[in-house]
Amino acid sequence: MSNTPPAGTDVSALSYEHAREELVSVVSRLEAGGATLEESLALWERGEALAKRCEEWLEGARARLASARADAANDQANH
Repeated sequence: MSNTPPAGTDVSALSYEHAREELVSVVSRLEAGGATLEESLALWERGEALAKRCEEWLEGARARLASARADAANDQANH
């Protein structure tokens, strides 16, 4: 049994790994062709939302790293 959420899951509820996994799937489907214009547009929009979600996760990780580095630098300066 997989713990991967269904493809229609709200993007804001996805972890980075799930959003990236689905984004790879969307890109593969678009590259394969064969979808109607309407399906392709829906896939493109989903892919854009997934890419944005991945970027939000990465920005959050960068912010946490910057904060941890700043805290470490402050700790070193105070000792």
